[in-house]
Amino acid sequence: MEAPQVFSQQVTYASADGTEVRMFVISPTEQPDIPRSAILYGYGGFGIPLQPGFSASILAWVEAGGVWAIANLRGGGEEGEDWHRAGMLANKQNVFDDFHAAAEFLIQNGWTTSEKLGIYGGSNGGLLVGAALTQRPDLFNAVVCVAPLLDMIRYVESELGPTWTVEYGDPSDPEQFTWLHSYSPYHRVQENTDYPATMFAIFDNDTRTDPMHGRKMAAAVQRATTGTRPILVRTEGNVGHGARSLNKSVEESSDTLAFMARWTGLDSTG
Repeated sequence: MEAPQVFSQQVTYASADGTEVRMFVISPTEQPDIPRSAILYGYGGFGIPLQPGFSASILAWVEAGGVWAIANLRGGGEEGEDWHRAGMLANKQNVFDDFHAAAEFLIQNGWTTSEKLGIYGGSNGGLLVGAALTQRPDLFNAVVCVAPLLDMIRYVESELGPTWTVEYGDPSDPEQFTWLHSYSPYHRVQENTDYPATMFAIFDNDTRTDPMHGRKMAAAVQRATTGTRPILVRTEGNVGHGARSLNKSVEESSDTLAFMARWTGLDSTG
């Protein structure tokens, strides 16, 4: 089987404070032709870089006519340790601002529209898309939030949470509590808001991020939303935070792409 023709390019856009941020855009055409269904992925934490590599899921999405974008947000390691530090502790909002600006770039440059845009992230990236869901619910039509941290006031009370205070801050410290509470997705859910279609994917045996984050956040958003788009929980038993069997990985990817396709309007024309 031959791989389909896809185009990959690195673009640069300006974040809210003027910082230049890089992003990979993988698409079926070299330049925007029509607004297409798009998935924006990000991580932005712990100095971890998102680097080029092969992904069957991305290839399948682009082959079906969609666009996949990967933003190299502050908090990651793409530009060195200063880049990491610019997105941690008191600077965490920079990560979310970079992500919102990435979505706006894709829309303004004709790659997609808000109605055709989904966002996707897991673990620290689940925190990212949870923050985007609550800060800019108007900007996206679909969200897939995997194994997330979402209650940033109580995250230290379970699993590996206490080891991450060097990245996020310690809610027992009054100043750091203020940073965390300002963006904690669970605490930013607003009543009478039309939230995007959202799937929280959680794993019962997750020993890194407690599945209670996804469960309680889903309940809060279900109660608050005024819209008709679904707020779902996808849960798996006997699965942990990372490694899993091939068939479990395929099932999760299939459900993610199917959910995104449904709520971004992906069809044979993109």
